Amino acid sequence: MKSLKKQRRIQLIAVAVIALIGSTALIGYGMRDGINFFRAPSQVVEAPPAPTEVFRIGGLVEEGTLKRGQGEQISFSVTDGGASVPVVFSGVLPDLFGENEGMVGTGRLIDGVFEATEILAKHDETYMPKEVVDALKEQGVYKEPKG
Repeated sequence: MKSLKKQRRIQLIAVAVIALIGSTALIGYGMRDGINFFRAPSQVVEAPPAPTEVFRIGGLVEEGTLKRGQGEQISFSVTDGGASVPVVFSGVLPDLFGENEGMVGTGRLIDGVFEATEILAKHDETYMPKEVVDALKEQGVYKEPKG
C-alpha cells in the first residue's frame, strides 16, 4: 500500500513539473514579439540589431533634423549626444513632439534607418523615460528640468 502511494506521489510531481515547463514555454513563445528592448542611439550605432528585431530607441530629437514629407511621412534624427540615428515615421505624431524634446520610438533598424511604428513623446515639462535619462546622463548631455 505504501508503495502505491509513493508511486502516485512521484507521478503527480512529474506531471506538475511537465505542466510547469510547458506553461513556461508557452508564455515565452507568446511573448517573443511583445518584449521590446530599449537601446540608446550610441548602442544602436555600436552594435546594430538585425532588421527583423523590434526594439525601442530613445533620446532627444536632434535640432534641425525634423522634416515633414508628403502626407504623414516624417523624418528626423534621435540623439543621445554621442551618436545620432535617422528615423522615419508614417503617422500622426504626439502633440508634444518637437526638436530637443525627449522621445521613445518602437520599430526596426533597416539599412541604417530606424523605421518607427510608434512614437511616444514626454507628456509634460518634467517627465522623460528613465531609460532616456540614463542614456543622456551616460553621454553627459542630460539637463535637469527647471522648476
